[in-house]
Amino acid sequence: MKSETRSEVAHLLEFMALRGVHILLSQELRQELNLREYDVYPREDESILGEVYPVDFALSVGGDGTFLTTAAAVGKYHVPILGINCGHLGFLADVQTQNVDIIMDQLIRGDYTIEQRMLLNVSCVGDRQITSPNALNEVAVLKQGLSSMITIETLLNGELLHSYEADGLIIATATGSTAYNLSVGGPLMMPQAKGILLSPIASHSLNVRPLVIPDDWKVDLRIKSRNGGYMLSVDGRSHIITDDMPLHIERASYTIKVVQIGANSFLNSLKAKLYWGA
Repeated sequence: MKSETRSEVAHLLEFMALRGVHILLSQELRQELNLREYDVYPREDESILGEVYPVDFALSVGGDGTFLTTAAAVGKYHVPILGINCGHLGFLADVQTQNVDIIMDQLIRGDYTIEQRMLLNVSCVGDRQITSPNALNEVAVLKQGLSSMITIETLLNGELLHSYEADGLIIATATGSTAYNLSVGGPLMMPQAKGILLSPIASHSLNVRPLVIPDDWKVDLRIKSRNGGYMLSVDGRSHIITDDMPLHIERASYTIKVVQIGANSFLNSLKAKLYWGA
C-alpha cells in the first residue's frame, strides 16, 4: 500500500471513530495495518452482512482499480460505495483527499444521492466457470502476448454483426467508457446512459468503428486464434480461454450503487482530468 493511501486510511478511521461510526475492514486491510480492534466484514455471507451488520456505505480509498475491487467484493450486497482518490486519473474514485472531511460529514448526515451503475456478466458456453464474472467497466477479449491478431465473430441477440480481425474487442459499460474503451478511441458516455459499447482494438479494417447498442441486448462471441486460445479480461481480472469456448455477455442481474455528493462529479472529472475547456 502506498504511504499516502495508508495515511489517508488512518485519518478516515480516526475521523469516523470520533463520530461514533461503526467500522468494518476487509481482512486484507486489517492484517496489513494490524488493526485488531476493528471487525472484519463477512463478504462470504450476504445474510450476515445485511442482518448482523447493516452496512450503510463502503469506502474505497485508492484509485479506480481499488474501486473496481471494492465493487467486486461488496456490490452484490447492494452496499453504496464512495470512492476516495489517492491516485491520479480517477472517474470512479473522484473524491479528492483535500475535501474528504467535508464530504465525510455530508455522508454521515445522509446528504448524498445514489447512482445505479450497470454491470456486465460474462459466461463461457461450456464447462469453464469464470471467477468474479461481473464487470463494472468492461469485458475484453485479447490476443495472447505477441501472437497474431484474433478473429472475433460477434452476434447481437443471435444475429451476426461482424467478424472482427483485430488485437481484441472491448465490451464496455457507460461507466467503463472512460477506461480501456477511451484509450482505444471509443466514445464517452454519461454513466447514467443506457448502453453497451463495442470497441475493437487495433482493427485490421480501417472502416470498422465503435458501436453503441442498447443495454438489454445480448452479445455472443466466438473467437479463433492461431495458438488455440485467447485472454479474457473482466475489469482487469485475466483468464486464458480456449477457442472452443464461446462467450456470452449480457447485463448483470444487479447494479452497483455509487455515492454521489454535490454537483455532477462526472462532468467535473471531464473538465478537470481531460482538460475540457482548457
